[in-house]
Amino acid sequence: MQVAAQAKINLRLRILAREASGYHQVETLLLRLELADDVVVRLTSGDRTLDVSGDDIDAVGPVEKNLAWRAAEAYFDASESRGGFAIELTKRIPIGGGLGGGSADAAAVLRALEMMADAPLGEEKLLDIACRLGADVPFLTTEHAYAFAWGRGDRMLALTPPPARGALLIVPSFSINTADAYNWLDELRASRSSGRGVQSIVLRPDDLSNWDRLARLAENHFQSVVEDRHPEINNYLQALRSLGLLAFMSGSGSTCVGVGDLGDANPSWRRDDRSRIEGGRAIHTRTATRVEPPSRIE
Repeated sequence: MQVAAQAKINLRLRILAREASGYHQVETLLLRLELADDVVVRLTSGDRTLDVSGDDIDAVGPVEKNLAWRAAEAYFDASESRGGFAIELTKRIPIGGGLGGGSADAAAVLRALEMMADAPLGEEKLLDIACRLGADVPFLTTEHAYAFAWGRGDRMLALTPPPARGALLIVPSFSINTADAYNWLDELRASRSSGRGVQSIVLRPDDLSNWDRLARLAENHFQSVVEDRHPEINNYLQALRSLGLLAFMSGSGSTCVGVGDLGDANPSWRRDDRSRIEGGRAIHTRTATRVEPPSRIE
């Protein structure tokens, strides 16, 4: 099976209470992009392999820690399957940028194996595996392009995606470790004398599929603590806003996202404004309104 492992962005990300286990509760709006890694999964008689090519492969890390590999092994364990697998992964999503590239790869592997299985596990068991792999994996395992997720990312409400828009991604030369971002946020909150918590808000369904209304709801609790340590983030966001785009940081960073009409901005950005993203690189894509289904290959 061949699967397009689509990246995601967080249009809204609020970090709530920290559990005794150390995990944080979250609320987030997750939207897929057309930008995707290419994942091919084949069943074998026994060998288990993972081959990675494409962008940033030096940052991929050891095979046994790769989420695509871990997803395949977890699926085989859960299904008590014998035999093996061969995974070919072509990277296009920046690694460690808050776009869910590793999670998308893991989800693509789970979707492919489920479609090839003689006795599929079913959605409930598949999502259980996904939850154990990472907070973004459950959403990316579904067939929904857009969802509101809460808890640890394991509780989801599928939503009608907003109309497709251009998305300009600025990928800095540095990545942000998610655990570090949580620690920075915890330290900031602990230092506040007021003890004020996260404010409540009512989210209306009609607001969540309309870009003008989403612009008023967009926020990321990680953004301020990441900007404190990497001022470049604010520079990139200001550059995106100067193009008339809705601009925000995705996930725990470091990718900055600008969403809007890129018809006029695209050529001028490439020609004249490179100095404004010094230390980063630009990727042009679009927001998605559908999930690309896996396809069978010979």
